[in-house]
Amino acid sequence: MYTAQGKIDHTMLLEQHLPAVRRQALALQVKLPAGIDLDDLIQAGMVGLLDALKRFDPQAGASFSTFASQRIRGAMIDELRTRDWLPRSVRRNARALDQCVHRLEQRHGRPAEEREIAAEMGMSMQEYHQLLNDTNNGHLLPFEEMVAERGEPEASEQGAPLSPFAALVSGQQRERLMDAIEALPEREKLLVALYYQEELNLKEIGAVLGVTESRVCQLHSQAVARLRARLAGDV
Repeated sequence: MYTAQGKIDHTMLLEQHLPAVRRQALALQVKLPAGIDLDDLIQAGMVGLLDALKRFDPQAGASFSTFASQRIRGAMIDELRTRDWLPRSVRRNARALDQCVHRLEQRHGRPAEEREIAAEMGMSMQEYHQLLNDTNNGHLLPFEEMVAERGEPEASEQGAPLSPFAALVSGQQRERLMDAIEALPEREKLLVALYYQEELNLKEIGAVLGVTESRVCQLHSQAVARLRARLAGDV
C-alpha cells in the first residue's frame, strides 16, 4: 500500500479496487430500469474511486476499501440522479398515489389495502398494478437519496463509514422513518429489509416472498408510497 518513501501507493490502490467498481455497478444495475447502461455506471464509479484516492485520510480510522466503496456507490447514485426517465404523467400519478395512501390511512387508521387504494383512485386492480410497475422506476434507492440530502454520511463509533441505510437511520429522521417502516404491512416490511439492508435483488426477494419479480416491483412501489405518505404527513 505504501511506496518506499512511506507514502500511499495510489497506483496500487487503483488497480486493486478496479474490480470493485464493476461489482458495485452490476449489483446496482439489477435494481434499475432496463435502459440503464452498465458502462455508464462503471464510468461513474471510476470517478468515485479516483475521488476516494484524493480524499482518503488514513488517520481517520476507516480502511481505504470501506471509504472507496462508499465513494464509488455515491458517484453512481449521483450519476443516476441526473437522469429523468419517468414521463411527467407517471410522476403525476405517483404523487396522486402518495396522497391517496395518506388519505386512506388517515381515514381508517391502518395500512390501506390494495383494493381500497385502487378504488379510491378510480382504477381497476390491473390498472393499479400497472401504475405500481410504472412508478417503481422512479423510486431509485429513495433512502440513499434522503441520505444525500443530509450531506456526508456519519461514521460509526469505530470510525468506519456507515452504510447508506444505517447513516440515514442514525440521523434526525431515525425515529420517524423507523416508525413508518414499523407501520408497513408485514410483507412490505420484510421487502424493505431485504432490499435496503440485506441488498438482495428483485429476483432474490421474489424467491424469499414466493412471488414474481414483477410483483416485488409492485410491492416495493406500494411500500415506498406508504413511507412517503407517512413521512410527508408527519411534516
